[in-house]
This record gives sequence, C-alpha cells and structure tokens, in this order.
Amino acid sequence: MKRHNNLFDQIVSYENLELAYQKAKKGKSKKISVIKFSQNIEERLLKIQESLVNKTFTTSHYTTKKVYEPKERLIHVLPFAPDRIVQHAIMNFLEPIWDNLFIFDSYACRIGKGIHKGSRRTMEFVRKYKYCLKCDVSKFYPSINHDILYKIICKKMRCKDTLELLKDIAYSISGVPIGNYTSQWFGNLYLNELDFFVKQTHRVKAYIRYCDDFLLFHDDKSLLRELSIKIQDFIWTNLRLILSKCELFPVSRGVDFLGYRHFKNYILLRRSTVKRVKLRLAKLPVQLHRGNQLFDSCVSSIASTLGWMQHGNCFNLQQRIGVI
Repeated sequence: MKRHNNLFDQIVSYENLELAYQKAKKGKSKKISVIKFSQNIEERLLKIQESLVNKTFTTSHYTTKKVYEPKERLIHVLPFAPDRIVQHAIMNFLEPIWDNLFIFDSYACRIGKGIHKGSRRTMEFVRKYKYCLKCDVSKFYPSINHDILYKIICKKMRCKDTLELLKDIAYSISGVPIGNYTSQWFGNLYLNELDFFVKQTHRVKAYIRYCDDFLLFHDDKSLLRELSIKIQDFIWTNLRLILSKCELFPVSRGVDFLGYRHFKNYILLRRSTVKRVKLRLAKLPVQLHRGNQLFDSCVSSIASTLGWMQHGNCFNLQQRIGVI
C-alpha cells in the first residue's frame, strides 16, 4: 500500500485555500459569516495560511442543532472560517487519494456514486440472488473510536504535518460529528475496513454499502447467517461498533434501501419517504406566499422530489399527489 508524503505544503498553498473557500461557500453565499469573510478575501485567507504554517490552527468550538428528518439527529456546526475552509483545503488533496482505496460498491459521498447509482446496483443483486442480509450500524458517527480512526489514517499516509492537522480535527469532539465535511470521509475510511473484510477475506461478490447501511446477497441462506455472526464479531473487535439491525430475508419481500423498496421488476418509494414528500409539497404554497426569497428553494424542492420519483415506478403516486 502506497503511503503518501509531502502533502502539507500543497494543502496550505494560497491557491488551494482560495479553491477551498470557493467550495466552502457554495450554497451559503448569502450567509452573514460568508459575506463578511468575502469583503477582504486575500487578507483573511493569508491569515488562515499563516495559522496553518505556524501550527497555531486548532479546531474551533462547535455549535449544535437538532434536525428531525429523516430521523432525530444532533448536528455539530463549525464556523465558516477558518474551519470549513481548512477542511475543504485538506480534502482537495485527500479525497482522490482516499477514494482510490474504496471498493467499487461503496456509494456514499463519492463522485460518480450516490443514492441512485446505489439503487440501480441493488436492483442488479435483487434480480440475481434469493436472499439478502441487511445491516445497520448503531449510532455510527458518535461511536467512531478516535484512536482506531487515527491508526487507519496513519496506514494511508506518512506526512507528519497533515497527520497532525487531521488528528486535531478527529479528536476535537467525542465521536465524529455529523456536520463536518471531513466526517463523511472519516466514516467511509473507517468502514472501508469492513468492506475489505467482507470482499477480500470472505470473497462476497454481492455486497453494497452506503454510509453505515449495508447489504449482502447470496443464494445460500445459511452462508449469510454465518456471515452475519462474523461481521458482528469483526466490527466489535476491530472497530468497536455494534449493529442496530441485522435482518436476513428473501429478496421477494422487497429490499428497503436508500429510500426505495427494491423488487425484481420494479422500484417503489419507501413509505416513510412518501410521507416526507407529501409534507414537503404541502408546505410549498405557504413558502411561496411568504415572498420571492423562498421561490428558488421551492423550485429546488419540487425538482428534488420529482428526481426521487422518476427513479422509481411512481406514476400512480405522482398522479395521486398532483405533480404530473
């Protein structure tokens, strides 16, 4: 395995920090913190660069908020500057390096992957195999062990300054916070250990993972049952994780994954997803009535909803809720 060195100078270069700023502000250009930072970009970016070069940068204090869709979660938020910019600067270089380590069938937070690609791959397996083992890691991000995570990171690189920067972020709060840009990559890297255990150690051909949810398919039900025991033992022994769900069933029942229910000949929206779609559409007239500033978000919401439906066999649903 190639271990990467001499990344730090590239990460802290002004050009990379400027690119990181552009990425970090995407979709947030109207926020006050972003507007203030943008008033004197060069000076502020140079100040961030100086803190990185002089090793005075440290992760800021988090603010928290709760979200309730699709389920209740605690989101930890860092300031736009310097933290979000620094995290994008790091990942500008680490993202392609780490992405090359992942298996083909890991679909979360990767360019060219995503929910719909994962759903299509799930359909391939549903049509080919008789049984499915569906698993879900319990409280995944809060349960990530810092020492194990850092050990995994160190296996992939040897640039001391970059490792110290990553360590500062990784150990900045208990677990790995939902909300950090680096968190989705830390999570993928952490469960990449499981991916290789399933794919290389046990040679499972039909395996797919999206974040902390994963599926195994096979025609031999007893083999999947044995694998479920081995997986639970592996993730506890090596990653200090436990499963909240471990279900073995025939694919004819339908495989509920990535917001869809997958059957051999068609795909339906998950029932809970349908409820969220209906609630979202019900709010649109009220949002439009409040003024033009919400118009763009309403259009985006409708487009997102149609995209979800068009992926599945949802013609009757579209008619029922009046989007066609």
